Amino acid sequence: MPPVFAHGRLRLYLLKLLDEAPRHGYEVIRLLEERFQGLYAPSAGTVYPRLAKLEAEGLVTYATEGGRKVYSITEAGRAELADRGGELADLELEIRDSVSELAAEIRDDVRGAAGDLRREMLAAANASATRVEDESWKAAKEELRKARQEWKEQARRAKDESRRAREEAQQARRQAKEAQERAREEVQRIAAQLQEQFSRTGGVLGSLAGAWLGNGAPTAPETPTAPGPSGSAWAEDLEPTSDPARDLDRLLDRFRDEVRDAARDHGVTPAQLSEARAHLAAAAARIEAGLRPGA
Repeated sequence: MPPVFAHGRLRLYLLKLLDEAPRHGYEVIRLLEERFQGLYAPSAGTVYPRLAKLEAEGLVTYATEGGRKVYSITEAGRAELADRGGELADLELEIRDSVSELAAEIRDDVRGAAGDLRREMLAAANASATRVEDESWKAAKEELRKARQEWKEQARRAKDESRRAREEAQQARRQAKEAQERAREEVQRIAAQLQEQFSRTGGVLGSLAGAWLGNGAPTAPETPTAPGPSGSAWAEDLEPTSDPARDLDRLLDRFRDEVRDAARDHGVTPAQLSEARAHLAAAAARIEAGLRPGA
């Protein structure tokens, strides 16, 4: 069987998949299997080293979520993808052709095996028909019967294995869906609690913004800073909406992203980590106090 991807083509297709959306390695393997309609699935030993090489070349980056690396394409990766647009179009055609070739090979293998079995059965029957003695004829018929029985047993086992595989796949999909639903319900529950708490108090956005100053260093002032007309000069580009809980979520996302960027750009020492933990604890206590009913 010829290779599914020519040299360098899998690298290009990995960039295409990551350009569609950030993905972890197992999801990339599953998508490739889906694109090939289940006829081809690359191994982890094929995909993960290539993702690591793309990351080393600066074409992709990753973030750790739930203990797994989630890969995303970088601007350099998008630039290479754009430069090789014609090659990518050719690759899509090659994939469709590969799927057709793989399906044809499988059909040929099945057809050939069935043909061989029929020929062997006919040959045994013809050989038996030429025998004169009754015992020889009976022996030939017994061999034919056993061959048929063996073929039926093999077909039954194959059918059982196929059925079990489908059931396991269905069970895995159900479990994944249930986990997704549980996660969605948990997020909705937390969001509802935040919205209910936020509706009972005001000025919390300004208090949150006041805890983060111009150079990205968190502070914990002893007295709260009164928010400006838009809550604070920090994050003033985030236009308020009619949903305070959603505005709070956006501010928390901005806060997290800026702290993470500062840590990645400048590094974090143990002393800085201890200081940051103290600032975060103070800010969390102040915000929690502000969200309490009657605050």
